[in-house]
Amino acid sequence: MPCSQKSQMYETTSAAYRDQLRHDDVHRVHRPSHLRGLVADGVPGPDSASRCIVHPAAPRYAPGMNRIVVTRTLPDAAMSLLDDAGTVWVWPQDRPIPREALLREVADASGLFSMLTDDVDQELLDAAPALRTVSTMAVGTDNIDLAACTARGIPVGHTPDVLTETTADMAFTLLLAAARRVREGIDYVVGGQWRRWEPNLLLGCEVHGTTLGIVGLGRIGSAVGRRALGFDMRIVYSGRRRRADLEDLGVSYMTFEELLGESDHVMISCPLTPETHHLFDRDAFRLMKPTATLTNIARGPIVDPRALEWALRTGEIAAAALDVTEPEPIPSGDPLLDLPNCLVVPHLGSATTRTREAMARLAAKNLIAGLAGEPLPACANPDAYLRRQAR
Repeated sequence: MPCSQKSQMYETTSAAYRDQLRHDDVHRVHRPSHLRGLVADGVPGPDSASRCIVHPAAPRYAPGMNRIVVTRTLPDAAMSLLDDAGTVWVWPQDRPIPREALLREVADASGLFSMLTDDVDQELLDAAPALRTVSTMAVGTDNIDLAACTARGIPVGHTPDVLTETTADMAFTLLLAAARRVREGIDYVVGGQWRRWEPNLLLGCEVHGTTLGIVGLGRIGSAVGRRALGFDMRIVYSGRRRRADLEDLGVSYMTFEELLGESDHVMISCPLTPETHHLFDRDAFRLMKPTATLTNIARGPIVDPRALEWALRTGEIAAAALDVTEPEPIPSGDPLLDLPNCLVVPHLGSATTRTREAMARLAAKNLIAGLAGEPLPACANPDAYLRRQAR
């Protein structure tokens, strides 16, 4: 069969046709073997069984059936959950969906399964008059206009709790790597400079027995604190609210400025809000110890990247480790990447197989519940239910 005919296997709302697809060992969102090597428009592409088929020319949905837009390829477990909730359109490429494509696809969507790379704002909501539920595969919702969604009675699902411990593991990994100059050590070996053991080679900072300052003692910040106890660290924190339950266990509250001056290691785990945007600027770095490290496991724009570059170059602080950046992804020519005392990884906080699968399943359950008119397992804007009932 010519490729042009093969590519006519589109989204279907016919149960009989869906059964036929299954009979032919073709999953309606995963690429069948005879279409491998094609992308959605029939242009040759990489051979991959896990690439998704998008079906642009078919009837977009049947009356009474949900149309679900998914902006990235998901684990099979999550797709299985979505399979019976409606017709599913999946962006097939290994990069964020372009804005114009997203706006086009949500035009008649009932549900949107989005990523942290997708802005869900007033423009998108205006383009999606049938939208009833948004579910993001992330904890943070700074890329979503929650107020606008609430005003329209659209509940927004997110994925707290399931990634807490995994992200805290990564946070402590980065803290240790920054303190013990791991990036410099790798570069030293790869560059052929390692000739012998030296008593003064790449001396780093202590971690055990030092003071850890956590900016934002929420779920992830608290999990980082529990790990710090194993290193016999003194824990101080700052944030929007006091944690009396943890203060009873010996954790000390400080103002942000006091924390910066006291801490040997500073961990950022607060949400990105207008108040925390560029919270770490030159003034903040001036308050930190010259031997201190900074780890950001939260959101990139909490740190002013040019202020951080200045602080690392001038010795205002000793080192930094970033799981998130501004912008994200960080351009390959960004000066931070040239600094030996700055370690940057590509937003890997929750990047384990088990955790990403759990996130995808929870996001799928959020979306399915919303489309069914039921409470979401994890809703970021519960006031949307009241707005929906008032309609």
